[in-house]
Amino acid sequence: MDPVVLFFILGVVARLAKSDLRLPEGLYETLSIYLLLAIGLKGGVELAKHPLATVAPQAIAIVAMGLLLPLLAYPVLKFWGRLSNFDAAAIAAHYGSVSVVTFAVGLAFVTKRGIPYEEYMPLFVALLEVPGIVVGILLARLHTLKSVRWGELAHEIMFGKSVVLLVGGLAIGWLAGPQGIDPMRGLFFDLFKGVLALFLLEMGLVAASRLGDLKRSGPFLIGFGLLIPIVFSFIGAGLGTLIGLSLGGTTLLAVLAASASYIAAPAAIRIAIPEANPSLSIGAALGITFPFNLTLGIPLYFEIAKMLHK
Repeated sequence: MDPVVLFFILGVVARLAKSDLRLPEGLYETLSIYLLLAIGLKGGVELAKHPLATVAPQAIAIVAMGLLLPLLAYPVLKFWGRLSNFDAAAIAAHYGSVSVVTFAVGLAFVTKRGIPYEEYMPLFVALLEVPGIVVGILLARLHTLKSVRWGELAHEIMFGKSVVLLVGGLAIGWLAGPQGIDPMRGLFFDLFKGVLALFLLEMGLVAASRLGDLKRSGPFLIGFGLLIPIVFSFIGAGLGTLIGLSLGGTTLLAVLAASASYIAAPAAIRIAIPEANPSLSIGAALGITFPFNLTLGIPLYFEIAKMLHK
């Protein structure tokens, strides 16, 4: 097991044991900003090495996947889970978007094993942040679109912290190129895994605190949080194989498809679907899917990618 995952488990155990362990709120914000910028910068540097004409067809296919995933999740939540239209749409939006931290752990996984991957994969992280959220909102407001504050919502989605930092990092890395970023390599590249470990310690504390929400939601949502990532990982791995990604790139796309947002999506959904219960979506994404992906999911998605590549 990767040491960064053990940091996450330490946080879970500490919270369940009612330890007084806490990370200062300012430090948590600093770590999240660092991770988003570092992922964006690395993707931008590698994007500078590849012509956009090569990346564009893959990007279009991946955005299409981002639009499809919430459409698949919504009927399962509404008709099998018997959730309200608002709750089903909100949860679908979270699972249609992506988790940057899960992607970072996936990067650490393939890097540790020496598995080659397309270095511009962070571009796809930025592209997958938004489509699932927009589809989820449209599903919730299908008959009442006039009640959505579209200007405020668009600003929240396009200029929220995670999107600004990811896209900004990509732009800086792309414009500066490898030589321009080289003096910052020690800070943003070499220290990345250590900072990720500290962030996952805090995520373990937060995830354990959300378990109570899931107990109140019943077994369906727990099963959904465990099974839908596996289903979505097949879609991500299948698409990665079809568009010609390497084994590492296919694995990372499967990881992205299987992840669920708990940073960008909650902020947007709070504005667009105030009728939804946030404890259900955040509890499932952060309390069930995130720990599953970190401990068992990512190795499983790697095996799925290997199987499809063969």
